[in-house]
Amino acid sequence: MTDTEIEAKVLQLVADQLGLARTEVASESEFDKLGDSLDKTELMMAFEDSFDVSISDETASTVRTVADAVKLIRVHMTAKQTEV
Repeated sequence: MTDTEIEAKVLQLVADQLGLARTEVASESEFDKLGDSLDKTELMMAFEDSFDVSISDETASTVRTVADAVKLIRVHMTAKQTEV
């Protein structure tokens, strides 16, 4: 999966999870401005399910923007592929 594909999926997940139009969410969108801490927790769980990765609470706390989430997911997916 390319970074562009990951980003598109993350953007759609964020929009769906928060009940926003896809056009209201961008790479530079900050999670704190889109929703509350519960929303962010639910988003991290949605990312884990959708991308089959595991994101620790400590790591999740460092994710501020959609772009941060894309980078984190890419790192986890790459690490998982090298384990195989």
